[in-house]
Amino acid sequence: MSGGAVIDVDDKLLRAWPLPEADGDADKEDRGRVLIVAGSREVPGAAVLAGVAALRAGAGKLVVATPQSVWALVAAALPEARVIALPESARGGPTLEGLELLRGCAESTAAVLVGPGMMDGETTARFTEQLMPLFARSAIVLDALAMDAVRTMHQPEGRQVLLTPHAGEMAHLSGIAKEEVQRDAMEVARRQARAWNAMVALKGPVTCIARPDGRTWRHEGGCAGLATSGSGDVLAGLIAGLAARGAPLEQAAAWGVALHARAGTRLARDMGPLGFLARELAAQVPPLMRELGPAEPPASR
Repeated sequence: MSGGAVIDVDDKLLRAWPLPEADGDADKEDRGRVLIVAGSREVPGAAVLAGVAALRAGAGKLVVATPQSVWALVAAALPEARVIALPESARGGPTLEGLELLRGCAESTAAVLVGPGMMDGETTARFTEQLMPLFARSAIVLDALAMDAVRTMHQPEGRQVLLTPHAGEMAHLSGIAKEEVQRDAMEVARRQARAWNAMVALKGPVTCIARPDGRTWRHEGGCAGLATSGSGDVLAGLIAGLAARGAPLEQAAAWGVALHARAGTRLARDMGPLGFLARELAAQVPPLMRELGPAEPPASR
């Protein structure tokens, strides 16, 4: 995959680029722990959507950190997860005091997702900046308001970070007009990946994935029904869950985007092109991974 080539993310590529498989005797620790920092008093469901998606993608253990005002609600909705209550600002964002509550997770966390449903852009960006060095050995996915941290922080070589903006968010983060982002999405993704020294998955009808070294992937597909509330939270959770399993971030992004699109297409086929819910997407993922994975040996007689 040369720096100038654009690789199409299709069934052929996915089958040639299989996800890490768990051994038959592997336990939940072997499939990786994912930490999701998400939700707010106005959008608590984002943490739930992302958390369920991470588990459906195959992550072994889930920790969710969410504001203390919605901690009980999120804990009740995610019985599979450990849920940490974070101190929050008057405007609902996480305060730096919450970092100490997460420090103990750092050594054992394979992937971190920050951002879905969070409020107060200023405190969220500051919290994200301080969080990232604590999880320097983890793959990190930044979504929504957490991506603002990239505008001010220095991104050291070797840290695995992926940003997941749509065209409007990319315009905000980069200062490039939204129309230009939409007109030349691949070049913008490449340029900003280099500038931020981070991977970028620029979402849209055609999603462009770029590494800082110029390697790029393109996915085209999905359906109109995916443009629904909470859909991006599910996608971010899928990517984080795949990364927790041990997939490199570019592979987690490519597979996550493809699985998300195919889940929407399957729901559109079964239910109609519009009206399915983001919460229904994640349940489609395990059978899709099975279909796109290695052929299973025939059952013994």
